[in-house]
Amino acid sequence: MAELSRLPGPVADLWEWQLDGSCRQLNPEVFFHPEGERGPARRSRDSQAKEVCLACPVLKQCREHALRVREPYGVWGAMTEDEREAHYAGHAVPTAS
Repeated sequence: MAELSRLPGPVADLWEWQLDGSCRQLNPEVFFHPEGERGPARRSRDSQAKEVCLACPVLKQCREHALRVREPYGVWGAMTEDEREAHYAGHAVPTAS
């Protein structure tokens, strides 16, 4: 007989946290940069996205997901693409609790 405690939970259990994300109330363009966006415009948009994340009830789950699956685009869990890349490379990255 299978050891039930080792089986994965229902899919809803793995993703249900996303239903509580503050980002669900906003246009995805806040979290994902348009092609060619650079400099002050990108930093400003990233800052706006991170402000939403920092007040989000599922910040921790979102960040853990993004790091685990190596989300390549957008702001996830108050981390930008560049911040996640620095994390993977072992460089210090400012974190939100």
